[in-house]
Amino acid sequence: MANPPQPISPVQCIPPLTVDGILPPFVGTTTPTPASMAPYACTLVEAARRFCTSRARVTIFLGLLEYRAALANLGFVQGIQWLSGSFLEDIERLETRDPRDVDIVTFCVPPANCRTPADAQAMVRANQQVFVPIHAKSRYHCDPYFVSFLSNPEAIVSATRYWFGLFSHRRGGLWKGLLHVPLAISQQDRDAEGFVNGLNFP
Repeated sequence: MANPPQPISPVQCIPPLTVDGILPPFVGTTTPTPASMAPYACTLVEAARRFCTSRARVTIFLGLLEYRAALANLGFVQGIQWLSGSFLEDIERLETRDPRDVDIVTFCVPPANCRTPADAQAMVRANQQVFVPIHAKSRYHCDPYFVSFLSNPEAIVSATRYWFGLFSHRRGGLWKGLLHVPLAISQQDRDAEGFVNGLNFP
């Protein structure tokens, strides 16, 4: 039996967009390796450099950084995030509009005060701007969803299959790539914020 793929580290470059204006689902022409397949591991600075190409995009990205800080303040610090949606597409060319938000799936170990269904419901009620998509979109320009690493293995596999299947395709079925970033706040968050704040758009 083959060894399972190891976790990927955020060192590889984000591939160029395809002629369809999306990230490719994999790169290369041979059997893909984990590092050459979506979701592509990257740093927040790399994501900012690639996708913060307008004032609207900067606003969304700063919202993402603020959203990550809000999660950290609530104790969500261990895990990864997948990024997807029109923010990662050439949506300006494809649909003649700005991106509206960034889709996020957070795979995480919930904090100690959010381990039971009752605790989770209380957390959501007290922080709807973080956990309820309609409020998170309004506050942070993020469309967030969650998968707990404390769920049973079958539930984690099922949820991963669902979210990858949903966010790795455009409406109409075109297969596309996603990005993968660490959940923990680091110097990358600060460097990415400094980079986008230094950009000058009308």
